[in-house]
Amino acid sequence: SSLQPAPSSSTNNTSSKKKFKNSTSKEFCYFQHQATKQQPGGVRVLASAASGLLQGGSRMASSHATKNPYGSLLTDLPKPGGGTYGKYYSLTKLNDPRVDILPYSIRYLLESAIRNCDNFQVLKADVEKILDWEITAPKQVEIPFKPARVILQDFTGVPAVVDLAAMRDAMTRLGGDPDKINPLVPVDLVIDHSVQVDVSRTPNALQANMEMEFGRNKERFAFLKWGATAFKNMLVVPPGSGIVHQVNLEYLARVVFNSDGLLYPDSLVGTDSHTTMIDGLGVAGWGVGGIEAEAAMLGQPMSMVLPGVVGFKLNGKLRTGVTATDLVLTVTQILRKHGVVGKFVEFYGKGMSELSLADRATIANMSPEYGATMGFFPVDKVTLQYLRLTGRDEEKVKEIEAYLRANNLFIDHEKPQKENIYTSYLELDLDSVEPCISGPKRPHDRVKLKDMKVDWQACLDNKVGFKGFAVPKDEQDKVVKFTFNGQPAEMRHGSVVIAAITSCTNTSNPSVMLGAGLVAKKATELGLEVKSWIKTSLAPGSGVVTLYLEKSGLAKYLDQQGFSLVGYGCTTCIGNSGELHEAVAEAIAENDVIAAAVLSGNRNFEGRVHPLTRANYLASPPLVVAYAFAGTVNIDFETEPIGVGKGGKAVFLRDVWPSNEEVSEVVGRSVLPEMFRSTYAKITKGNEMWNQLACPQGSQYAWDPNSTYVHEPPFFKTMTKDPPGVPSVKDAYCLLNFGDSITTDHISPAGNINKDSPAAKYLMEHGVDRKDFNSYGSRRGNDEVMARGTFANIRIVNKFLKGEVGPRTLHIPSQENMFIYDAAQKYKEEGVDTIILAGAEYGSGSSRDWAAKGPYLQGVKAVIAKSFERIHRSNLVGMGLIPLCFKAGEDAESLGLTGLERYTIHMPDVENIKPGMDVAVTTNDGKKFTCVLRFDTQVELTYFQNGGILHYVLRQLL
Repeated sequence: SSLQPAPSSSTNNTSSKKKFKNSTSKEFCYFQHQATKQQPGGVRVLASAASGLLQGGSRMASSHATKNPYGSLLTDLPKPGGGTYGKYYSLTKLNDPRVDILPYSIRYLLESAIRNCDNFQVLKADVEKILDWEITAPKQVEIPFKPARVILQDFTGVPAVVDLAAMRDAMTRLGGDPDKINPLVPVDLVIDHSVQVDVSRTPNALQANMEMEFGRNKERFAFLKWGATAFKNMLVVPPGSGIVHQVNLEYLARVVFNSDGLLYPDSLVGTDSHTTMIDGLGVAGWGVGGIEAEAAMLGQPMSMVLPGVVGFKLNGKLRTGVTATDLVLTVTQILRKHGVVGKFVEFYGKGMSELSLADRATIANMSPEYGATMGFFPVDKVTLQYLRLTGRDEEKVKEIEAYLRANNLFIDHEKPQKENIYTSYLELDLDSVEPCISGPKRPHDRVKLKDMKVDWQACLDNKVGFKGFAVPKDEQDKVVKFTFNGQPAEMRHGSVVIAAITSCTNTSNPSVMLGAGLVAKKATELGLEVKSWIKTSLAPGSGVVTLYLEKSGLAKYLDQQGFSLVGYGCTTCIGNSGELHEAVAEAIAENDVIAAAVLSGNRNFEGRVHPLTRANYLASPPLVVAYAFAGTVNIDFETEPIGVGKGGKAVFLRDVWPSNEEVSEVVGRSVLPEMFRSTYAKITKGNEMWNQLACPQGSQYAWDPNSTYVHEPPFFKTMTKDPPGVPSVKDAYCLLNFGDSITTDHISPAGNINKDSPAAKYLMEHGVDRKDFNSYGSRRGNDEVMARGTFANIRIVNKFLKGEVGPRTLHIPSQENMFIYDAAQKYKEEGVDTIILAGAEYGSGSSRDWAAKGPYLQGVKAVIAKSFERIHRSNLVGMGLIPLCFKAGEDAESLGLTGLERYTIHMPDVENIKPGMDVAVTTNDGKKFTCVLRFDTQVELTYFQNGGILHYVLRQLL
């Protein structure tokens, strides 16, 4: 077998059940990781004896871990034909009735704590907290968690490897051993975020886009290739292989590890918020900030608050014509309304057994959009069938089933189910789900398909906001005429200019992908044609998709309608949609057209998909194709045709929409295990461009001071052996004054670098032509670019500017309107601190450590908001920034704060700081208010005292 990591790694508090029924009308070939054993010595991450932060000395540092006190639970797992698979820590041997009522997701945390318990990094008291989950979860207690592995994509992976390389240099400067900076658990890095849709609607688009991808990113790729050789236990999956979460689902996921004869559940954290997709396979995984992931790689337990678990019961089955995308958008809206931030969601019920694994993965994928840490589906027979379908070894599948059944981690829907205890309950009848899309600016703004035309009209009328564009009545019907490739064309508000089948959310699901092919086939046969000026694209997350589309005979119809293969990567879903044709872009910009993009992605925040598409809708792949034919989102599919076909006959959506039986038939004959085996047998061999790529050698990276892609960051250059203590924030100016829902896309955009921006100025000063700017996401290895790119989103709204939209702010002392970066630098030169004022959901969206690193480099010391997104708050803490929440019912406006004041945050001495305590804030004009300090655990206070999590880890390794 392949190398795998050593094990490193009752009061019923429930609310009333809520039931939703919508009203309707009508081996696996594992990658070979070099296993590395964790050394027992050193100071534990969860506390420092010198920190003075922990009560009663229960987590004081120790020189050695002790023997696992749960050793008596080690049990042989017998093979059916004799012999054993290995040993495992048996939850049933605890003989504790509390285990049987725990949610399955909490049992995974329990098993991990028991297996890793050494009364050093993981205490017996931690195990007891988890066992007593029903009582302890409402109390926000802290537990350690050691994931079995870490997964990265290249946008977040490059800065992670940059940090590791810089930490090696810091270790050398401080007299430590640089080789201690090495991953102790398997790390998989999949390069999927770099490919852009530069070329589309041509047979050579795939090759052309890959060549441009390598041309732009050669330096980054060489750096990652160096990392794969310089660091143990790290595997880099080359560009052109697929999307990280789909590759994880179809190939990387172990489900159960067998490491030197010890069996335990697969678990992971990832530097992408959609890591949760793996929860659909019964693998516990979620997104974390890059800096947290780096600490986990280095063997540090993650400190987390023991979460509440929302039980979501599914009944019935989906009606014909309803897709998994319709279901996930419905679930997202329900859960967003219920409120699940910081919680696990666990799905159960008979309806769960009716969902395919791919459907479950689609729902799990969008956990960040509904706000949960996980959207978990326990393993059952459907899971095992999927493992076989995707080419996993039959003996391994049997081992997985045997272990999970023996350890009470398997659901058998054929047997009576005892309902677990949950924090709260929801219920959904699957047959009530209707076709829908979401938009135009947020994933949870679901619109039933039948209501879309009315909703679009309302969006045109409404004032500017998440559901409004404020287009005057007399301009709503204007027609813009332009010439495209010598042919007359016209555009209106709502015209579709991008139609993209993209994203792991949907391209991992054969039903919706083949459904899209069937729509294309039927429409083509009826004589319809997608307008040539619509930028159509197909970017699946795995080469398997291409194989089954070709075998089904449907690929040619997608090609014919412009949905030609453009790459294997995230593309449009993350803003890598490429340029629109000049004529289309000009028509939009000069006439202020509210142009639309329709994509099968998971994010549609304004400014993310493309700067010129102000209306962006998430839809299933078949609906993406349908909207491409229609050419507009301003359509009622029930009463209006999507086009005119042969003989002038009107063609409606119902004429081209496949039945569930049609989809099932083509899936059954087209999706085969051998496709997965052959695709993933080749994946580690790379491709010609990757294999010919030269990379540096040596264990420490030779930084090139002239590089605009990879630059030594300043985070550790002035670091000392002793912690700096608690910084003061006195008479700080407000750099930015925000409202609600400022996303990580606003804070640290991943897309195009605007030609007039500070980042563009820096690049041009360093000899980079505009055509070679690439994206912010691709330049995350360079702190100089990223500091300038912080708050550079062209759609950002800052209250200081009184309606002006864009990356500018008011430098308060001079009253000068300037770029945000320039104002931040001016404040730093003047020697004054800055803070940020914000509304609710600050930092929502993608997991993005640069959304914390960037403000840190700009000199921001604290963010005061109504509420924070989970991962972003953690990232702020990880960079040593102070997250503060206004008291319930209060915000900047209610407190009379204009942002023009100077702010002093009255932080107590280190020994008096407590998680969640009240902290007073005063202003220079006599205002005083109280905030909640959002350090949620004692460990986070330790990180803060050290100036950040990585500084803490470095000091422990010295």
